[in-house]
Amino acid sequence: MAREDGHAGAVLMAFVLGAVSGAAVALLWAPSAGEETRRRLNEKAQEGRERASDAARRGGEFVTRQRENLTSAIDRGREAYQRAQTKQDASDASEAPA
Repeated sequence: MAREDGHAGAVLMAFVLGAVSGAAVALLWAPSAGEETRRRLNEKAQEGRERASDAARRGGEFVTRQRENLTSAIDRGREAYQRAQTKQDASDASEAPA
């Protein structure tokens, strides 16, 4: 599961970077004044940084939630094993000849 999540994050980051790069190329080839083009590039770059930052934050939150879920599942499994072991030990003790 972790491998798929990392792959999805890489695909998302590639998409964002591709979109920003495409917008920059489109603006460079568009017929407009240099100052206007630089302003647009700066706006698009800022938007890209904000989106990347948001994606990184959401990715971090997802990883934290999954880590907590995994830790909780391991703890529950450990407790279930200990209960089963205690029952088995009690059963073995009651079946032992005196």
